[in-house]
Amino acid sequence: AKSAAVVQTKMPKQFPLIQTKIVDFFKIQRRPAAVAADPPEGKKRKRKAATALVVSKKKSRKLLPFTPSEDPVRRLTQMASLATALTATGAVFSNDLTYVPGMAPRSANQSALEAGGMQVLPREDAETLSLCKRMMEQGEWPPLLVVFDPVEGFTVEADRHIKDLTIITEYVGDVDYLTNREHDDGDSMMTLLSAAPPSKSLVICPDKRSNIARFINGINNHTP
Repeated sequence: AKSAAVVQTKMPKQFPLIQTKIVDFFKIQRRPAAVAADPPEGKKRKRKAATALVVSKKKSRKLLPFTPSEDPVRRLTQMASLATALTATGAVFSNDLTYVPGMAPRSANQSALEAGGMQVLPREDAETLSLCKRMMEQGEWPPLLVVFDPVEGFTVEADRHIKDLTIITEYVGDVDYLTNREHDDGDSMMTLLSAAPPSKSLVICPDKRSNIARFINGINNHTP
């Protein structure tokens, strides 16, 4: 995958630090009183689709859920920084892969097509990913800030220490066939499926719908 930094030279207009606007932008759901940080109860087995995770370090053992900042104002600041970046780049927030008419259909995303076989995400790790997505739906955000640099464009900084093997988010966007994007100059596409035959290979295109993963090209935990 190529670098996820999006380069522009003008300072972007800051998204307003207003809770109602941020809630609407990210379509945050009110947290039900009965919901706790338990693993998802659903155990239905569907045909597996490929996913692309953004993890703090190379995976070698059980993945961890991110720990949101405790200060709600700080969480709003983190979310507003992402809203600023998405708005400036003409994208809307999405936390799922999207299948758009005229591009690759959902049925094309089959892990069985992966050349050499797809690495299966262990059940515990899949449950951790589901937990992270539920937390984000309820406004519990990973401790990250999207920052703007006139040379580098938008990049991501850790707003607090993040442990190794922490799930940050899933790389999302519109799913398309690689053959449709061979001459695309986008700098943030990611391979979703390397298929045999190559004509069935898929890429994630986050230029219209995306989350913070689009802007991540490395996270620096260092605090001066």
